[in-house]
Amino acid sequence: MSTLQTPGALSPATRLLHAGSPALQGGSGPVNVPVVRTSTVRFEDSASHADLHHRRAAGERVATYGRHGLDTHRALEDAIVALEGGHRAFLAPSGLAAITLVLVALLSPGDHALVADSVYSPVRRVDATLLQRLGITLEYFSPSRDDLAARIRPNTRLVYLESPSSLLYEVLDLPALAATARARGVPVATDNTWSGGWFHQPLRHGADISIQAATKYIAGHSDVMQGVVVAGTPSLSEKIALAHEALGLTVGADDAYLALRGLRTLPVRLAQHQRNATQVAQWLLRQPQVSRVFYPALPSDPGHRLWQRDFSGASGLVSFAFAQGVSQDQATRFVDALQLFSLGASWGGYESLALIAAPDRLREHSAWQGTQPVVRLHVGLEEPADLVEDLARAFGQAIPAEPKTPAAEVA
Repeated sequence: MSTLQTPGALSPATRLLHAGSPALQGGSGPVNVPVVRTSTVRFEDSASHADLHHRRAAGERVATYGRHGLDTHRALEDAIVALEGGHRAFLAPSGLAAITLVLVALLSPGDHALVADSVYSPVRRVDATLLQRLGITLEYFSPSRDDLAARIRPNTRLVYLESPSSLLYEVLDLPALAATARARGVPVATDNTWSGGWFHQPLRHGADISIQAATKYIAGHSDVMQGVVVAGTPSLSEKIALAHEALGLTVGADDAYLALRGLRTLPVRLAQHQRNATQVAQWLLRQPQVSRVFYPALPSDPGHRLWQRDFSGASGLVSFAFAQGVSQDQATRFVDALQLFSLGASWGGYESLALIAAPDRLREHSAWQGTQPVVRLHVGLEEPADLVEDLARAFGQAIPAEPKTPAAEVA
């Protein structure tokens, strides 16, 4: 059997299943790339050693030391490029490390960057503890309310976005924002973790760099910490490669293997996450203890039109605001009463999770004008009727109210 020769003619799901697969050698081979672990790369002779170092210095993706990664890492990088598009993928030990890599690679002392105010909150910590000490200025703005063109300065070197946003899932008009930035020669990077890279490809909508926490949907089983950066052009790849090398970023071969294995089932897992989350979100809309549900796939969501235009689906993240008058203590009792939804800060695995959004983090979002508690749910792969029953029981214990519909009903 020959190696696939026409990957462009295949559907995205098929390409993703086969991207990074090992070539057959001697007439046979494994389905998956083996886990290749090493701290040292051996060379046949001095000439080979010098040749590989020269090729790496010229930008070629070859390894001269274990930190650079070998077959397992290359297979994952290739598969992520097949998922997101672009020129080259870079692996990092976490999603935040991937974000920091981009900021350090593209910004220098005296530079200015515009950052969406609804961004993943730890970005602000990187700003306060690292970038400000380096003389780099991050300015936070509302991409849907502020005039981006008016905020771009002569020293603006990056526009950093996240769509949908953290916590409230505000969908941005990425093509319009990217066009504005491009007209002024400013690259756009965006966090694409919410979609897993499957429901949305930012590079096709004008972004120059896409970032994901592979910890979440790519790995998919809550057992890996990993980040990934996909650069859209050779010039950006070169800048990121230099910073990646200087920072000494690497991931273990076992984690690369787990992320690659998770990637193979990404389409089917996300399809189930979407089905379950949509049913939970629709049920939440009918509950008297809830004032608002944040989920772009709902027609009532402010970002629904943009989501329909630019996305092919929705993930398992659903947030909701309690009704007016519900206290923070009641919200805490609600979360503590849940049984199928564990209390946890991450998401993207097969399991359901719940977390109260910290009020100080909500205040960072210009899109949020409320005062009531907000809970973020990650709707996992459990039976949705069971999840609804769990939520209904927790509502009943924490905030008794007469439900509008039977507790076990699922839309």
